[in-house]
Amino acid sequence: MSAQLYRVSVKGGILSPSELLTVIDLARELGLDGLHFGSRQDILFPVREEQADLLQRYPRLTIESLAAKHHANIMCSYVAADIFPSTPWLTSSTYLYILEQFAFATPLEINLTDPRQRLVPLFTGHLNFVASDEEDFWYLYVKLPGWLRMETFPALIHSWDVGRVAGALCAAPDAENLDEVVLTAHENEDLNLRDVRKDLAITFKPFPYYEGMNRLDRDHYWLGLYWRNNWYSLDFMAAACELCLEQRIGKLSITPWKSFIVSGIPETGRLTWEKLLGRFGINARHSSLELNWHLPVADGDALELKRYLVREFDRRDISTYGLTFGVSRGRDVPFTSIVVEREELRSGLVDGFAVRPLYTLKCARNFDPNTREYAEYARRVDRSELAELMVEISQLYFEQLNEEQEEIIESRTAAQEPVPTRQLQQCGRCRSVYDPDYGEPASGIAAGTAFAGLPATYRCWTCGGGKEQFSAIVLAVPVGE
Repeated sequence: MSAQLYRVSVKGGILSPSELLTVIDLARELGLDGLHFGSRQDILFPVREEQADLLQRYPRLTIESLAAKHHANIMCSYVAADIFPSTPWLTSSTYLYILEQFAFATPLEINLTDPRQRLVPLFTGHLNFVASDEEDFWYLYVKLPGWLRMETFPALIHSWDVGRVAGALCAAPDAENLDEVVLTAHENEDLNLRDVRKDLAITFKPFPYYEGMNRLDRDHYWLGLYWRNNWYSLDFMAAACELCLEQRIGKLSITPWKSFIVSGIPETGRLTWEKLLGRFGINARHSSLELNWHLPVADGDALELKRYLVREFDRRDISTYGLTFGVSRGRDVPFTSIVVEREELRSGLVDGFAVRPLYTLKCARNFDPNTREYAEYARRVDRSELAELMVEISQLYFEQLNEEQEEIIESRTAAQEPVPTRQLQQCGRCRSVYDPDYGEPASGIAAGTAFAGLPATYRCWTCGGGKEQFSAIVLAVPVGE
């Protein structure tokens, strides 16, 4: 009997060794010897229809068929923190604090990313929160289901409000335009927002090498591991989890490239990890030709095509450093520099004659998938032509390579008016807000009394904090108020 792919949600791609051991226990009960990682930093495995009841024995795991789509895994660039270039204020603990806010189902795809890293894509979600240069504030780029283009939320959102805004929009995923999104977000009271003072600028960076044992700091290492076929041995994964527990490594991270990273390996524990890799025969130093591919999960045809093209690149001694490649299936478009689209309906037999599958080759603008714009390079070519064409593309990439190149994400569309804002005063102790339009009649302060006009003895009506505890904040005013 055929099996369906099921997904275990892994919020932000971050889980503890104990949590992964629980997933491994489930996979073993299903009679499996391995598991897949997904492109949204989740875990996938096949389940036969008669095995579905087994999933109920693991209530602490969020599990569903890929066809159900009730939950969408939250992606984040926590995996790149401390390893690759990052925004100074965006630390590992900041990611964890924000992810704790998501105690609700997320039918929308949500990305939380640092624009200075390249490992995790910025704009593949319905709600894309991207860190700004202003400490603890985020841009929000919205492309809800059915929208043809991405729109920019007209204010920066504070870290402590990311979950509230996302929750409001997940509860109303059918918003038809940006105005409806703004109104929905402002159903939350007292959001801490700031005006967008400058557009997001994304500096070009080549795709990083994310595998092997690498120095993290003077006393620690990080280890990136990748399987060609994306079928990770349960025995090895269980042994790695046990070693993490022994060395007090609290977090494992899944990448969108269907690999995982162990960070914080102590200097004294490095040899133990090397022995573990050797015992299981793990190759931790694949060629970069192998690592920069994105394939659909459990797709044998895509894997075979990749193997063929990698062999051809290797035979020609071609460098593809900094480029990324993807093979698309149906409407799924990989977040890669170059995309190979398959015309599957043309393969097999036609009128009794064998017909080879045909492919269309597309390139991202400036070879940067964050532009979200692709142009055709060649249409309907067979496999034998693909290698030569992709060699041509690689040469074009290196000819135009420019480290100073930036992609500017405009904060407002031409037809969109800036959202009006108001400056209020907020208590630094309890976050209560003083609004001069309303005053505080219960305290004898009439409506229309400016904060500057309050006596020096004024106290916060909620916590009793002094006037000196207050500071100015800017709140966006919803359209129609």
